[in-house]
Amino acid sequence: MKKYYKNVLALVAILTMLVSCYKTKLNYPGGKVSPYIAIYDVRNLFKGKPVELNNGSLDGSSKIACMVVSDHRTNNLPEGLLIVQNNPRLNFLRGLAINIGAQAANYLPGDSLIIDVAGSKLEKINGILQITNITETKIEKIASNKPIEVSRVNIDKLLARPDDYESTLIAVVKGGFTYQPQEGQVMSGEQSINDGFGIVNVNTNSSSPLSSLPQYKMANYYGIVYIREAENLRIPYLKFRNENDLVELKSVYKTPRIIISGWNNDPQGSDSNNEYFQFLATEDIDFAVTPFSIVTTNNANAALPTGFPVNGWATGQVRTYKMNITSGFVPKGTFFYFGGPNKLINSTGSLSMASSNWVGTYSYNSLPGQDFGNATTNLLANSGNAYGVAIFEGTTVTESSIPEDVMFCATGGSLVGNGFGYRICNNDYYDIINPLTLEEQPFYRSGNNTTAITYNTPSDAGLFNVLGGEFNMTLGRWTKARAKNAYQLLKTSVAAEIENPEIATKLVY
Repeated sequence: MKKYYKNVLALVAILTMLVSCYKTKLNYPGGKVSPYIAIYDVRNLFKGKPVELNNGSLDGSSKIACMVVSDHRTNNLPEGLLIVQNNPRLNFLRGLAINIGAQAANYLPGDSLIIDVAGSKLEKINGILQITNITETKIEKIASNKPIEVSRVNIDKLLARPDDYESTLIAVVKGGFTYQPQEGQVMSGEQSINDGFGIVNVNTNSSSPLSSLPQYKMANYYGIVYIREAENLRIPYLKFRNENDLVELKSVYKTPRIIISGWNNDPQGSDSNNEYFQFLATEDIDFAVTPFSIVTTNNANAALPTGFPVNGWATGQVRTYKMNITSGFVPKGTFFYFGGPNKLINSTGSLSMASSNWVGTYSYNSLPGQDFGNATTNLLANSGNAYGVAIFEGTTVTESSIPEDVMFCATGGSLVGNGFGYRICNNDYYDIINPLTLEEQPFYRSGNNTTAITYNTPSDAGLFNVLGGEFNMTLGRWTKARAKNAYQLLKTSVAAEIENPEIATKLVY
C-alpha cells in the first residue's frame, strides 16, 4: 500500500511539473507573430463565404511574400487578375489570384512581391478564389526575373485535387490528343489533352496570338490552373502565358512490338519453376524468324556482383538472368506467356495453363541463364529491393542494349551510379530524355525515371500483377498508363481471369 501511494504521489508531481511548463510556455512573452502568412494558410480561411482579411482572421499577420507567375502581354489570361504563388508552409506550393484590375498587367513572371492584404477580402468569383478590395499601393516589388517553381503534375492528381493547384504554374508532361493532329491545326479555343493519366482542357483565347500555336503529336504543356464550376463540380483547366508554355517533344516513342502486361512472381506455394510472364503483342510475331529475350534483375544488397550494375542488364550472376524466345507464333493483339515449365496458374495444386499460348518455357531453377545468370529458385523477389523485367528484340543483350519494354517493382538497392545502371526505354513509365529538362536519363532511377509498382502483400498469397492500361495503336502512345492490379488467384483460377479486358492491358485504335 505504501508503494502504491508513493507511485501516486510521483505521478502527481510529474503532472504538476508538466502543467507548470505548459503555463510557462503559454505566458512566455518572447514570441512574436511573423508579419508574413503563407498562401496555403490564406486559402484555408475560405469556407464557402467571403472572408475579411484583418489582424484577427490572419492571426496577427498581414503580408504575403510571393512570386508572380501571370503574364498578361499575350491577352490570354483572365483580365485584372495578378496570379502569385509561394510555398513557405510545409513546402506546400499554393497560388492565389489578386484582383487589382488593369494594374495586373504591370507585373511579369519572376517578379518577387510583398503584398499587404490587411483590409482586403478573400472571395470566390466565377469559380476562382481571389483577393479583392485591394489596390496597387499595397504591392511592393522586391526583385525581378527570379526563378519560378514549376510543379510537374499528372492530370489524375490535378482532377482529384484541383484546389491544391489552382492559380499555380504547372507542367503537364507528354501530353497529346485523342487524334493525330494534322498540319495547320492550332490550339485556339478549348483543346483536350491526355498525358496517360487523364484528360484536361487547355483554353486559349481566339483573340490571343497564342491561339495560332500548333497542335503537336506530343508536347509539354506549361500553364496556370484556373477552375470553372458546373453542377457542383470544380473543373480545372489550363491557360498558356506565352509561346514558351508549349514545348514539342521530339523524342522517339515508337510502338513496342511486345508489351509487358503482367507477371506472377509470388504464386501460392513454391516459386520454383512456377513463375511466369504475360505479354501482349502489337503485331504478328513469328519468334523463329524474329527472336526476343527476357531479362530479369534482382538487387538484394548481398547479391553478386555487388555495387552498381557495371554491365547493366547483362551483369549476370545473381543480379540478372536471361531467357530466349526462339519459337512460337503470336497474333497481333493477343496475350502470350513465357516462364517455368510447370505452366500452372498458381503453383502446385492449381489448374494448368498449358492451353494458353506459351511461346516457351525455361527451367530457371536448375539451368543457368542463356548467356548470363545463375540458376535460381526465384526469378523475381517477393519483397525487399527493386526487381525488374525487360524484354529485348534479339538474343544478344549487352550493357548498351535498350529494351523493347521494361517495368520495375520497388526502388531499393545499388541500381544506378558512376555511369552504370539498368537501361530503360521510352514508355508510359520511363523516358530516355527527361521530357521536362531535356537532359539524358538512360537508366532506371536516373532523372525522373523513379516510377515503380509496389510489392504485393502479404507474400505467398497468389497475387498476380495485372497491369491495366491502354496503348493507342493509331497514335502510337499510351493514352492510359499501366497501373498494377493485385489480382487474387485461386487454385481453380483460369487464364481468362487475368486476360479480362476490364482489368488487363489493351490495345485501342
